[in-house]
Amino acid sequence: MYSPFRSVVVGAAVWLAGLVYVAPSAAQPAPAIDLPVVWVLATGGTISGKGATSTSLSEYKSGALLGEEIVGAVPELKQVATVKVEQVANVGSPDITIAHWLTLANRINAIFQSDPKVAGIVITHGTNTLEETAYFLNLTVKHERPVVLVGAMRPASAISADGPLNLLNAVRTAVSPDARGKGVLVVLNDEINSARDVTKTNTYRVETFRSPELGLLGYVDADVVSFYRASLKRHTARSEFDVSKLTELPQVDIVYIVCAAEHRDHAGTCRQRCPRHRVRRDGRRRAPKQ
Repeated sequence: MYSPFRSVVVGAAVWLAGLVYVAPSAAQPAPAIDLPVVWVLATGGTISGKGATSTSLSEYKSGALLGEEIVGAVPELKQVATVKVEQVANVGSPDITIAHWLTLANRINAIFQSDPKVAGIVITHGTNTLEETAYFLNLTVKHERPVVLVGAMRPASAISADGPLNLLNAVRTAVSPDARGKGVLVVLNDEINSARDVTKTNTYRVETFRSPELGLLGYVDADVVSFYRASLKRHTARSEFDVSKLTELPQVDIVYIVCAAEHRDHAGTCRQRCPRHRVRRDGRRRAPKQ
């Protein structure tokens, strides 16, 4: 006699017999991502500055934070590169000296020489003398891998600090293959400028770094680092300057000639202080007669 219940039981037994038990496998670790290596050489400046309050935008102490601290405050860097930090100095940029320049140039050359896996080097720096340091390194670094200087116009403690994004963009530029051979670069405010052309144009604005005559080299956008031109002048690996055996540079004084300047023996005064000097005259090398 037909039994509906029996048919259901038999069907279920057949279905169960067809099942194959598979033991759960152990969770597999995600494959490691081989990120490029970038060194951050910290020298201080506003990017590592700290004020009394979040609105202390002009009253603050430069170099209040270490390089490890400002790098640690940007966890997004871990998605871009393996970052190594070295503290070269921790001062405001007016206190950067020739000794710091020589130290930076020789340290950069040593890092590139000893480790071919290093993609690039970023230098955190105060903005007042950033362009001078950048140009010096543009003439004395002996490798084509990117060297990027970065700073900030607002201290790290500010309510809208620009340093963290500037630092991230600098590291992104340093690992960009397109940045190789472009000379020393300056990255702030999403813009890439050449060390040869750039100058600080404003005391407060975040868009302060400009290359007035020739323009910037490119942009650091959210999705890509884009270059639109490159300097054709000699720099870095093609420069003739070698500071590897120097411990100091000759002193050169500069005398500015301005409107209504009193007639004095400025050159004689300079000779007493140092044998090398330059007189900054008006257009076509003119100086006042009286």
